[in-house]
Parts: sequence; structure tokens; C-alpha cells
Amino acid sequence: MAGHVSNEIDLCGKVVRASYMHAPVRGDVDICRDALMEIGADGVIGSVLRPGDPGYEQTKQAASDAGRLMELPGNRFLLPGFVDLHVHAPQWPQLGKALDVPLEVWLQEYTFPLEARYSDTGFARAVYGDLVASLLAHGTTTALYFATVHQQATRILADTCLEKGQRGLIGKVVMDEPTQCPDYYRDPSTEMALQGTREFIDYVRSMPGNGTNLVQPVVTPRFVPSCTDEALAGLGEIARTCGCHVQTHCSESDWEHGYVLERTGMTDTAALSEFGLMGRHTVLAHSNFITEADMEMIAAAGAGIAHCPLSNIYFSNAVFPLRRALEKSLRIGLGTDISGGPSASMFDSCRQAIASSRLLEDGVDPSCQGGSRGVANSRIDFREAFHLATAGGADVLDLPVGRFAKGCLFDAILLDPEAEAAPIRIDDQIDTLDDQLQRIINGATRANIVDVWVSGKRTGLPPQ
Repeated sequence: MAGHVSNEIDLCGKVVRASYMHAPVRGDVDICRDALMEIGADGVIGSVLRPGDPGYEQTKQAASDAGRLMELPGNRFLLPGFVDLHVHAPQWPQLGKALDVPLEVWLQEYTFPLEARYSDTGFARAVYGDLVASLLAHGTTTALYFATVHQQATRILADTCLEKGQRGLIGKVVMDEPTQCPDYYRDPSTEMALQGTREFIDYVRSMPGNGTNLVQPVVTPRFVPSCTDEALAGLGEIARTCGCHVQTHCSESDWEHGYVLERTGMTDTAALSEFGLMGRHTVLAHSNFITEADMEMIAAAGAGIAHCPLSNIYFSNAVFPLRRALEKSLRIGLGTDISGGPSASMFDSCRQAIASSRLLEDGVDPSCQGGSRGVANSRIDFREAFHLATAGGADVLDLPVGRFAKGCLFDAILLDPEAEAAPIRIDDQIDTLDDQLQRIINGATRANIVDVWVSGKRTGLPPQ
């Protein structure tokens, strides 16, 4: 194969010849050399042909004759763009610090003071510009964002995603409970919190240039502790009438889970359901302490879970029972949980999801006997983690991304396993294609990502 497409603005209307890796079904991967993907002017994949398929040679020749054939280097792979189901956009400046304290201390002493700074729109514009560009450079083409309580700063985040071409689902955070939110950082009243949510929904849906809904509004109660019952009920009604996604935290830690039980007499899952916030488009972050009954309720509602294995290490006091939840057919994807998670890389989230599942299965206390030390049948492997970071997250959001198939949007990253600054090396003589994917999942970094597209349009990668 010849050439690199870095001088191309986009791949819309092109036929791309490339090798790809994806995991459209959990547990299975599909890897193909020299496939042909026809991408429409709207960024939708019209067809995927493998060598030997009927029409392959004719399609290739016709595209070449018409000047529409783009050939990507044969030693590189297309992967679906990552879907990050849980990002706190305003916490980007504190990535990697304040991880040595409990969740409630982290919120009150570090996070809330930082988030309060977003009343300064200049500060918001600078941070959000760097954040969105950095996530795209890490291969995150879709992000589900918590913003802050501030209307203008949240609009700036929406503007930034649209400007830089990232698929962003964004929520103005609601926090109106005075006993849990500091005076300097909360919605002034319940009515203003609800009105602010409605106004942000209207703003996003009327943004010039957002006709394809690249940016979408999300109903966002921070979590039950930070919201009054009136706000939660009001947000449930807004979610019902606007048809938006809903995102919140659910049974994240001992403190948060216990607080909700004491205040409401029920689990987070049950309380959110009572307030009308549990449905097909609900995304529950963490959910480490959900019960069997909660799992059944979540599955019945069709809601999804954002599994955040990196931040769970620091703040959740437990390992999420991922395998058990998957076996109950819950819809699950991965989230970095910036900045509770100290990495912007979904590769790191994949690796930690695998590691945490192994720790849960094997146990961590050496004073216990082997075989009784952990929870049997808890592990996942690299194939499942790859699926969760792409097609799994896309399914949670009901978006046609995360895989290479007819009718899906071409959200993709081009990965170079031989990038000089990266720690992995591929040897075609000894590595099967399955081996190569495993090495990529276990070792790839931002340095391996050389191009990123969203809906067929190339995004600019900042210098490394």
C-alpha cells in the first residue's frame, strides 16, 4: 500500500483501502488486511469489502479511476474511535493529583474549588480547548462529559467539541443540595438549576453547524447527595419530555452508597428510578455496590453503566463485578473518569479493566487460601476490554459508532504499531493478528496514534 492521508481534510466520499481491527461483538475480534471501506459524503460507511469478496476488485478499480481511492500504509491498522463514557471536563487541570484522600475529601477540598473557577469563561475556554484536543489525540472520538453548574462555561465546552470535531455529549451539572454543596459552588435554587438545564438543552439543539447532532445535551444530576428531591424529580421530568441522555454517579463508594441508603431508604438505582431518571438513555457511572436487584432493575430499564476501573482504584473501595454484570446482559462501556482516573488514555482504561477483573477473581489477601481468596469467574480479557471501549460504549449511548460496518459512522483512529516513541514492536513472523491486537491493547500509547477521524472528517492532532 502507498501513502498516508495526513494532507487530506477528510475521507468523506472516498474508498479507503486499509487493514482494520474491531470487536463488534463482546468476546470476538474481527481483523482484516486490505479491506475496502466506502465512506459516504455524510461520513457513513456504505460498504466494507474483504479481499476475495464479490465486487472487491471492481470497486477498487472504479475508485482508483475516479481518484477516490485512499490507500493507508499496510503496517498500520484502523481501530474504531474510543467511546469514553465518563469524563469530568473541568477536572482536567488536576489530572494525576489529590488521589491520596477519600472521595468526600477530594470533592470538598480539591474538586469543588477547582470547578468553581469555571465562572471565569476565559479559564473555561483555555482548559476545554486543551482537553478536547488532547482526548482526540488519545483516540477518543466520543466523550460523555460532566461540565459544571455554570451555563456559559458549559456552552463553551459544547462550542469547543463542535469546533474541534469531537462527538460530545455534555451536561450542565445540577447541584442544589445546600448540606452537601459549598456555598460558593452550587445552583442558587432548584428552579434555577432546572431552568439552566432546559436552557442548555435548547442552546445545543440550536447551535449553528450542529445539524448532524455531533454535540448532544445530557440531563446531569451530579449524584443523589448533591441534589434535592425536588431537583431530581424535576430532572426526571425534563428527561422524559426532551428525550435526552441522562448521566449521574451511582453507588460509587462506601460513603456515597451509604449516604443514599440513609437519606432515601433505598439504593441509588432504586432512588433514581423513583425520580424518573432510569431509562434506555441513562448512563450510571461506577455502580460498584449495585445489588442483584439493582442489576435486574438496570437491565429492565435498558440503562447502561460506565465502568471506570482507574478511578475505582482510588475512590470506590471495591472492584466493580464486571463479569457478573455482563452475564446479566447489562449494557456496559468504559470511562476514564478524568480526573478521578489519572489518565486520559482509553488504552489505560482497557488495561486496568482487565487487571481489576483478574484481581477480583484471584483475590488480593495472601493470608487467605488460594481458591477462596477471590470471586470465581470474574476475569475479562483484552478482546472484551477492546469491545467495551468501542462498540460497548457506543451501544450504551445508542450511537452508530464503535465498529466498521455498513450504516455506521466512520469514527476511527489510525494506529502505527512501529511508532518510534512507542513501547511496542510487532513482528509479523511470530505475531498472529490476534497477538498483534493483544500487544496493542496492552502496550499502545498516544504516540502510536497518527490520525483520527470523526464521521469521516480528519481532526487535527496536536504535536506530541
